[in-house]
Amino acid sequence: MGKGGKGLNTYSYQEVSKHDKWDDRWIIINNEVYNITNWARRHPGGSKVIGHYAGQDATDAFRAFHNDLDQVQKYLLPLHIGSVQKGEVNTNFSLEKDFRNLRETAENMGLFKPSYTFFFVHLAHIIAMEVMAYLTLYYFGTGWIPFLVSVCLYATVQGASPSWWNHMHYQHHAKPNVMGKDPDVRVDQLFVVGEKMPIEVAKSNKSAMPYNQQHKYFFFIGPPLLFPVYFQFMLFRHIFTRRLWKDFIVVMAFYVKFFYLYTSMLGLGWCLVYYEIMRVLESHWFTWVSQSNHIPMDIDRDTAEPWIRLQMKATCDIEKSFFNDWFTGHLNFQIEHHLFPTMPRHNLYKIQPLVQSLCKKHGIPYQMKTLSQSFIDIVKSLKHSGELWEAALHAHHVS
Repeated sequence: MGKGGKGLNTYSYQEVSKHDKWDDRWIIINNEVYNITNWARRHPGGSKVIGHYAGQDATDAFRAFHNDLDQVQKYLLPLHIGSVQKGEVNTNFSLEKDFRNLRETAENMGLFKPSYTFFFVHLAHIIAMEVMAYLTLYYFGTGWIPFLVSVCLYATVQGASPSWWNHMHYQHHAKPNVMGKDPDVRVDQLFVVGEKMPIEVAKSNKSAMPYNQQHKYFFFIGPPLLFPVYFQFMLFRHIFTRRLWKDFIVVMAFYVKFFYLYTSMLGLGWCLVYYEIMRVLESHWFTWVSQSNHIPMDIDRDTAEPWIRLQMKATCDIEKSFFNDWFTGHLNFQIEHHLFPTMPRHNLYKIQPLVQSLCKKHGIPYQMKTLSQSFIDIVKSLKHSGELWEAALHAHHVS
């Protein structure tokens, strides 16, 4: 280790990689080394998001989450401890250079600028569906047909903590499908996913479920219960443990409005039934749409892959169509959404051809599926992972 300019040290990638512990965390951004050990707790995006890159090059992840570099630069300066040694070999240099050029192209095309008209129309159509849900019961009564029609219309409305959602979602984007880091694959209490998790769970002797049947029981405890049970519990747990009283007020405003409007027509008991059915429908939509892009893809421990390879291994796209765009909320462009998480979703399709071209140049698989095939692949991947668990469990017992 030698001295760099202005009295700062220089470090090799290997030296930086050793600083990946909770109480000792360094990261690399644009070949500069930063000690984030103490500051990570105050990181606006959450300590886990930035901590997931401890000991690694976080250049592209940093750029992906921060559109205004000048604003965040003031936070970096006090954390700067040195630079990466000159002459260090970066085997991904060509790929990373091309990806950064692609981002610059997207910026020059104005693809990071939101269309206020798009978001106004989108919000207006959600509000319109909520109003129609109420008017359906108000004008047509509370019989089964208007009741179910109203529930389906209302299932587009969510009442959640912004802080909790960002806490979960930022981690997922930072390290998608990375075991131990992405909360979306922290599911081994109920399911095993990918190629590695089934074997690890089998060898741990902590098997809690008949995972070889998970492709069957998924239909009963996966989509139906994610929102009504797990999300509701984690939502309020996050709010109360972190004392996020502003978020609590926002969430409670949703519940007060809902029960005030619907209890007068349905009574408290049927109002609760209405709410639970609505959450189950919403949960089905969210589970099938979100997991179709990820569960069938590679799931592994953190191997410090460069940003674009990490995202491409963990995501796939669903074909563009008017229905697919609307039904998925433009999450059918999941690859582009993960590569550029701050890009407004109405622009994702515009960058898709350039991403495909970059992937072709560097031999990176780019997967695109039909909506139906993406749903089928969820079940097929669960079945395959369950079979891996069963085989590994048998081999472990025999040995």
